[in-house]
This record gives sequence, structure tokens and C-alpha cells, in this order.
Amino acid sequence: MSDQPAGFTFDGRPVALRPGQSLAAALTEAGQRPFRMTAKAEKRGMFCGMGVCQDCLVTVDGVPNQRACMTPAQEGMQVTTQVAFAALTEQPERRAPEGRQIAPDVLVIGAGAGGLSAAIAAARSGASVVVLDERKVSGGQYYKQAAGAAPVLDQQQQEGAALIASALSAGVEILSEVEVWGVFEGLLVMAQHQGAALVARPRTLIVATGAYERPRMVPGWTLPGVMTTGAAQTLWRSYRTLPGKRVVVAGSGPLNLQVAMELSRGGADVVTVSEAGRSPYRQPLAAAMMAAAGPKLAARGLAMSLGLRQRGVKVSYETSLSQIVEAENGLKASFTDGHGSQVDHVVDAVCMNDGFEPQNEILRLLGAEMTYDAGFGHLRCQRDSSMQTTVPQLYAIGDCAGLGGAPAAGVEGTIAGLAAASYCRNAPMPDFRKLQARLAAHRRFQQRLWALHDIAPRDLSAQDDDLVVCRCEEVSLGELRKALGTAPGHAGTVKRATRAGMGRCQGRYCGPVTARLVADRDNRPVEDRSFYAPRVPIKPVSIAAILAAQEMLDGND
Repeated sequence: MSDQPAGFTFDGRPVALRPGQSLAAALTEAGQRPFRMTAKAEKRGMFCGMGVCQDCLVTVDGVPNQRACMTPAQEGMQVTTQVAFAALTEQPERRAPEGRQIAPDVLVIGAGAGGLSAAIAAARSGASVVVLDERKVSGGQYYKQAAGAAPVLDQQQQEGAALIASALSAGVEILSEVEVWGVFEGLLVMAQHQGAALVARPRTLIVATGAYERPRMVPGWTLPGVMTTGAAQTLWRSYRTLPGKRVVVAGSGPLNLQVAMELSRGGADVVTVSEAGRSPYRQPLAAAMMAAAGPKLAARGLAMSLGLRQRGVKVSYETSLSQIVEAENGLKASFTDGHGSQVDHVVDAVCMNDGFEPQNEILRLLGAEMTYDAGFGHLRCQRDSSMQTTVPQLYAIGDCAGLGGAPAAGVEGTIAGLAAASYCRNAPMPDFRKLQARLAAHRRFQQRLWALHDIAPRDLSAQDDDLVVCRCEEVSLGELRKALGTAPGHAGTVKRATRAGMGRCQGRYCGPVTARLVADRDNRPVEDRSFYAPRVPIKPVSIAAILAAQEMLDGND
């Protein structure tokens, strides 16, 4: 047997890999940060770690536009740097896998805390249930299951594994590596499952797509080595890969503290955690109210803070990331405190989380009504006590309906699953009073927890015109400002004038910023229609997949 480690090549250079690793994890472990070049010859690498930003594109065996964070690394792969407008090399003609049509009682999109809980509740109530999950391993962003043969890391992963096992034992069918690219009136769902077309016509649809992280938009936030805190956590929890030897964590929120602790335990030198909010010790009343609402969770948070201190990791409150530039040995991250003092750190990776944005494209495409939450800076889906939206038989649970946390998502999922199953069986609606009381307690804790942090959207008025806002189309803040001066007051008009939001991620980062810029200019509140209109395909998908789905539909006529 050969002693040579399994591996692939990147631009002709050998890269070792471990079983279960994604391409992004293997490349990061090898010290490779840039994965692609933009139209303006700017380097880009992994950013979101969950297939949202579309910035970690590579060319694999001649096929471009493969997301490194979602593509399993395999021995013998020939991976190359993705270039803008990459051409597809000639490929041997392959017969597309046979497509599939399904019509379950309950279709759940998303296999995180909420989606799995919904599936379990519905299946145990007698409904046929199918779950569609984009990732290879279920569990969502909260439970983040280990890939390959890596051992279970902690209680959080154990709970996720138990939830997955419960779903399977209840008779739930979980389809992994599913890319949902279209939804249409009548709860028609179009997707691609491992290369084959998938068409679903469920009686009820439960959307549990979660949220993605809001970045801190500062000069240099698009550089390779800059990633969301969740992406760094995925590298470690799923693939046991550190984002770098020296890292900083910046933004606001409890996830930053948790990931800083996990990376430190994993062997990284966490130079500092920059928290924009004030220290809990300077907010004693707010901290006490949070602790009263959830003593066990508050105790875990306190233990985490003490653990970081014991490990020598400094948490700098009322301090914000202000700039990132390339340095000889990595990245130089600059931070500014409340007094205007600046401190610089040279690191391998900058991890940022400045709040969350709900993944609500499916809900908005189907016409579910939304309201804008100014405190969190994002849309919240209107729902009744059963988690049903304003669209009949369409349910929304978890963070896709507005940030609420994993414990609340689990309870919402159970409620929605029971309600959907009751509809399908034409049975009386269950009594949700006990579940609603649990949900209210979770929401109360979350509300008081977030009061300790600074997660409102950032004001970009002080930023220079050359700040990149749209990563995909490389549109600057100055270009958006110029368009605001000539275009009528709507984000869509600015989009057409600048191409912001027309890239592969379809405005998931620049869209909320543009909506707020337009609203501020016109001195009016932000609402659902302030945002870019969602469109099909929701995410990039091959023309062949769209044609295959259409052929399946035509065959039913």
C-alpha cells in the first residue's frame, strides 16, 4: 500500500486531504486562501462557508463555478483557480440521471433544528414527510455535524445527531445535497438532487432555511482570509480545520464568543475578540434580566467568557473592526475603540459576524407577507399561532422568518409539523398552549440576550466611495451613491443602474444595504418592497437542470 497521502491538485500543486473534507477545508488547511479571480483581477476566497456568497468558486476537472465550500474533496481531482467568465472545457457527453417527482403530505426545506423538529412532529402524527437539505450532512448551522469519521465534538453535536436519528426512525426521508432553485404558486418546488431534477408538489410546505451572517463592511472585507464567524466554525466543527494559526474575531453577538472558544481549544491563537457592544458588567440590569430569563443558558455564556479569559483571549468591548489590508505575513486588521484609539493585528484569518439576514427568498417568492424589524435590520415573516404564513399551507419556522435562535426554532418546528399533519389528515388542530409557553420563554431569553449586543445595521455614511458593497459585481458604495442621485427611490432601479445584486449571490449582501440607502435618502421606512425582488432561479443552477424539470412537468400534461 502506498504511503503517499490521498490528495488532489490545485493549479498543478499537490494538496493533501482527509476523508470527508470539503475542497475549501483542504485548501485552507494547506494555506491556500485565494480560490478565484474577479473581473477586476481581485482575489477572492471562502467567505460564508455555507454556499450563499458564491465567492469560493473553483474549476474542478474542467468544470467551472463549483463552490469549494460545498464540494467534497476527492482523490485525483484537478482543481484550478476560477477566473471571471470561465469557459467550460469540452466534456464527454453524459446522460443526465433520471429525475424524480414527489408529492409528500409535508415537504420541509432545511434540516436544521427547526426543520428536523417539524419533520419529526409531522411524521409521528401520521404524515408522509420529505426533508430537502442543501448540505451533505444534516444538522444545519447550529448543530453542524462532523463530516467523515471525525468524532463527535461536544454535547451540541450529540444533540444534533440524536435529532437526525429521531427523524429517520420516525420514517422521515431526508434528501441531502439538494439545491432548491425555484418555487411557484401552488407550492410547486423545483430542485436539483445530486445532478438530477427533482420536482415536488407537497400538500403543505414548511420552510426552515435559516439565516446567513451579516458582514462588517469595511475596506478589505472581500480579501481572501476574511470570512464569516460561521464559516470558521464550519471549518472546525465539520472538518477539524482551523481557519488559520492566528485569527481575530470581530462584530457583535454570542456566536463570536462561542467560536473564539472553539478555535482556541482547537489550537488557534485567537488574538482578540472585538465586540461592538458594551460589556455585560457595564449593563448589570440588562445582564440580570437575561440571566433571569434563561439561567442555564446564561451560565453557559458566563462560563464561556471566563474560559476565554483563562485561555488568554482578550474580549475588547465597544471596539469595532475598521479596516483590513494585505500584509507580508497575512492580513493586518485594524480596530478602533470608543475613544478613537486604533490597534492593529497581523493574522491569518479575520472572522466576522455583525448580525444575521434571514434566508427568506422562498417565502417572498410565494407571496408571504413581511414586516421590517428596524432593531435587527431585517424582514420578519407574518405568521399565525401555528406558524402558518399569509399563504395557505405555507409555514415558516426558525431564523428564515426572523432571528430567534435554535431553541425557539425547534419549538416552532414542532408546532408547524403538528399543524401541517393535522391539515393533511383533516384532523382538529392540536392544543399548542404548552408549546406556545415554551416558545415565549425562548423568545424572551433571546430578546434579552440580544439587548446586550449591538446588532443593528451599520451606518455606512462615513465610509469612502471606494468601499466594495456588492461582492459579485464589484459595485462600490460610491457607485450606489451616484445612482441614488439620479434614480427614482427604489432598490430595483439602483440595481439596474449599477448591476448591484445581479451577481451569483443575487444581492444577499448588497441588497439590504441598498434598501436602507434608498429609504434614508427618501426619508421613509424600510419595508418588504424596499428590497430587491427575489427571482427564479433562487441560486445558480445549470440550464440542463431547468430543462429537465420542465420536461418532467410537460410529461404530466
